[in-house]
Amino acid sequence: MGTCTDWRSSILSALDSKPPLADPHSFAMDWRAGFFEEIHRRFQAGEDPEDIDITHRRVLDRLLSESIIGMDSAWDEETRNDIVRSWHIQQAWPDAVKGIERLKNKIFVIVLANGTTRLQLDIIQSSRLPFHTLLSSQLLGLTKPDPKIYQKAIDLLDLKPEECLMVAAHAYDLRAAASTGMKTAYIHRSTEDPEEDMDRLRQTFDFFVEGTDGSNSCGLVELAAILQA
Repeated sequence: MGTCTDWRSSILSALDSKPPLADPHSFAMDWRAGFFEEIHRRFQAGEDPEDIDITHRRVLDRLLSESIIGMDSAWDEETRNDIVRSWHIQQAWPDAVKGIERLKNKIFVIVLANGTTRLQLDIIQSSRLPFHTLLSSQLLGLTKPDPKIYQKAIDLLDLKPEECLMVAAHAYDLRAAASTGMKTAYIHRSTEDPEEDMDRLRQTFDFFVEGTDGSNSCGLVELAAILQA
């Protein structure tokens, strides 16, 4: 979510059919930021992985309670649950499907993501992303950025860390992957890592790829070209 899919457009589209918000764009960005704050807090506290639907609902309730909308009966239980489920429906970035198809000509392309297996299946199906398979935090019993989750995925694939490339639009994810010996490729997306210094990230990871121009030749397609896939 974010690396291969444009969650912001998907969520804004879903919000269009819900009770009006003063600034839907800011609300969506705050919802996403609140989600990351929650998963990092849980990881630092040593808490077990949580169903992302539960996390999204908790953050949603907080955001609504902080505004006048929180007192609006239009945002009832059914409406809130429905907008949380909208995170399961994502549209791919223009480069994602083509890029993954090209990468598959040379390497295994696998999802390693936080969340339930059902969430990841729904995202893959709705976005038509052609991955070989997926490994969710629910399946592995661990959550990113715990280095153990990357190592467990590597072991399941019967590979060595240096034979694996972690691709993400999230610097925290790649930093953790790099700590296990994996290669790293950062995909710069307009929706992700607003607080990160992109110039610094260019020097941090093995590959840095621009994926912000909205074309079908940037991002994962450019990465495939770099890897000669």
